[in-house]
Parts: sequence; C-alpha cells; structure tokens
Amino acid sequence: MKIFWQSFIDASASRPYMERLSAYLNAIAAPGTTVHVEGVSPPDRAFGRLAEFRCAIMAVDNGLQAEADGYDAVVMGHFQDPGLYELRSALRIPVIGTGEATLLAASTLGRRLGLVTLDPVFEVWHREQADLIGLRDRVTHVAGMACKPEDFSAAFAGDETARARMLADFTDCARPLVDGGADVIIPAGVLPGLLVGGEHGFKVGHAPVVNCAAVALKSAEMWVQLKALNGLEPSRGPSFALAPEQAVDDFRKLVRDGRGG
Repeated sequence: MKIFWQSFIDASASRPYMERLSAYLNAIAAPGTTVHVEGVSPPDRAFGRLAEFRCAIMAVDNGLQAEADGYDAVVMGHFQDPGLYELRSALRIPVIGTGEATLLAASTLGRRLGLVTLDPVFEVWHREQADLIGLRDRVTHVAGMACKPEDFSAAFAGDETARARMLADFTDCARPLVDGGADVIIPAGVLPGLLVGGEHGFKVGHAPVVNCAAVALKSAEMWVQLKALNGLEPSRGPSFALAPEQAVDDFRKLVRDGRGG
C-alpha cells in the first residue's frame, strides 16, 4: 500500500519536522505500507483563509498527481482540511482529512472535545469544521498555543529541552480546557500531534490526548482495505459526485499555467 501524505509545511524551512514526520509515519505503518510526505512552498504562513485556500489549491493538484502515480490513498495532512471535499470529489482512491478523521475518532472517546491549535486565528475554522461534520455541540473548547511551525524545529531535531518545553506549553494550553469540562484533548495540527505522539498514554488530567497523525494514517489504511474488500467509496451522488474530466483538466491547467495559460 502506498499513501501520499500532503503537509502544508515547507520541506526545507522545517526539515527536522518533515524528516521526523516521515520517519514516524513509516515506522507505525502496517507491514507493506509506505508513506510519502510532500510539503508545499511557500508553506501555510500569514495564517488566515486566503493562505489556507492557496495551499489547498496546491494540495488538490498534488493529490490528482498522486492518484496518477499509483498511490492507494491521499491524506490531507493539515488539520483544517482545506480542499478536502474538492479532492474527494476528484479521486477514485480514498481521501482522508486529518481533522475530519480525528474529530470523528475522538468523539468515541468522550462527549466534550477540546482542541489545542497552533494559533488562535484557527478557532473559527475549527468551529466551522465541527459544524460541517456534525459535531458542533461536541467541540466545546478551542484554544491556540500562539506559536509558529518553526517553533517546533528544535524539538524535532532532537533537543530534549525544547521538546519538554513544547510539551509543557501544550499541557498549559490544554489544562484550562479540561478544567472547563473537556474530556478529550485533540492537538488540532499534525505538528503538536507528532509532538505528543512520542508520549505513550499521554493525558491532561483525566482527558486522553489524541494523536492526530496516527489516527489519519490508520484511517487511510482502513479505507484502502475496505475499498479492496467491498469496493466501498464515497457517495457519488450530490455529496461527492466525481468531477468531469474537463473540470480536472481545467483545474490542472490553471495551476500549471496560471491565468495567462
């Protein structure tokens, strides 16, 4: 099984993270499964809707190419899942959203979900995300760490002091959510998800902390297997009707050539 993992991080600017993520995913993958991690450049920066939209365009184009290259699934490895529905409607292989898969999985572990995201700007996005997948009343708390992707670089490069500091910052951000009633904590980003992924049985108070990177990968493996077993795929009715070939060609031409093409 070959899985294409689309990160919204620049492979050069955040090399320690990208290398750690690739090593981690391939280490926890099922026997016979390989994971290719792809970044974007420029990465998601100047956080906001326009930046998310720009990165989503590149992610969708990369996903189209991944299917053509023989990958068995594509993971949108960015918790906000921008472009997820568009890509799902364009591919016949499974398309997994890290945010969608993690929120749905976490909803089986407790009733009230607390999200710790990188930046407070994403709070409204996560509220909309929860509403979109039917968990509006279950996502009760969202808090931002107010940090940037590069803040994690030293921790992923092997600096144990930096790693301990980032874990403490994450815990400090999550603790008020638990005190306020959240009974499951979700790192709303693969960066903090990978950070806590090395902590076995990690909790904040009584609340389990869900490793979104592991959930997304295992979801991808599951859907590839279910597709092979039963031919199961998304509804091709109004929800995820397959994009016509002309729509795909027009989209890829726009990405390749720009408005002048």
